Amino acid sequence: MASRRRYDFCGPRLAFKTKCLFFHQSEFKLMQLGFFTMPIHPLGKDWRQCLKEDREAFILADELGYCEGLVGEHVTDKAENITNCVVFIASLAAATKNIRLGTGTVNMPNSHPAAIASQLAMLDHMLDGRLIFGISPGGLLSDAEIFGNLNANRNEMFLEGINAVLKLWSSEPPYNIDGKYWKISTERTLMAEIGQGFIPKPLQTPHPPIVVTAVAPFSKGVTEAAARGWEPISANFLMPVWAKSHWPKYVEGCERAGRPADPANWRVAKSVFVAKDRATAKAYATDPNGPYRYYYKSLLTKLKKNGRVELFKTSREMHDDEVTLDFVCDKLVIYGTADEVADKILAFREEVGDFGTLLYAGKDWTDVELGRRSMILMAEQVMPRINSAVHQVAAQ
Repeated sequence: MASRRRYDFCGPRLAFKTKCLFFHQSEFKLMQLGFFTMPIHPLGKDWRQCLKEDREAFILADELGYCEGLVGEHVTDKAENITNCVVFIASLAAATKNIRLGTGTVNMPNSHPAAIASQLAMLDHMLDGRLIFGISPGGLLSDAEIFGNLNANRNEMFLEGINAVLKLWSSEPPYNIDGKYWKISTERTLMAEIGQGFIPKPLQTPHPPIVVTAVAPFSKGVTEAAARGWEPISANFLMPVWAKSHWPKYVEGCERAGRPADPANWRVAKSVFVAKDRATAKAYATDPNGPYRYYYKSLLTKLKKNGRVELFKTSREMHDDEVTLDFVCDKLVIYGTADEVADKILAFREEVGDFGTLLYAGKDWTDVELGRRSMILMAEQVMPRINSAVHQVAAQ
């Protein structure tokens, strides 16, 4: 079932009048549709309502046949207010049936590796093996400060942390992992005969698939991840030129590991809004008080403050003052009718290269009906148009 879900866009909500798009894998691979959200909600919005709508988005994605859904976490951000992606995903375990759910991401320096290993193992069992393990060093500096690692080498902590998690999953107690940041052992307290001193292992073997979100242009992290068999996600707040730079780095890592670089393993996130008519699409996507401009205003403010405004540039020669909110939204938000959005995504794909999964980037449901309808139109009308066009080109 897992392999079929990966190519199935004919879920229960998809009542196409035309034939569903199924092709043999050897002939043609469908571009998959997934969901990724690091939701940025209005500061005055009731937290309960935020969480309710975020859960409903994942449940809707499952009903629509989205292949996977990933959710971010931040501890010290009132707008990005999912504080623990493991807890959030656990709340979806019984409410979803087919969608694979992923941490997007667990910020490794901010937690003890034993806590991460045990929680993710339990979550994988709760999901009956539907877990994707997304990891990162963490990008929110206020999180780093509150956890005491603002001035630490967080990339070094990240590597030590994930190595320790994988070691815990692949070995037996008492472990004895002696790192720079964490020392992990149950040697003094192990009682194997009654099961004390054991870290649980995930259901998937040897572990859930691991993904990393790539943000930096020409990311060296993508190369290192690929060399270890992990898969990249290109963030939705990257200009196409920088997203494009990730594929050669992925190829480099795969070559080092002696395995083929398959575009099917590359996920690219995009900010998309689809409406039944263009006027509605433009009004909602460009509304100064709407969720799309609010989302990028928040990110642009943070990244400028943190010296990372380059992510919003179309070339490294651009002056910082040229990176305005209007410029960013114009370049990064795709909106329109189903036909328009399909054409724009195909043009984007032509620009950055072939990739396997398009991750629809979730936003606040300022208008619940429009937010839901956009996700529905994306699955029912946009993706079939995209895959039909790609198939026609592949068949030529």
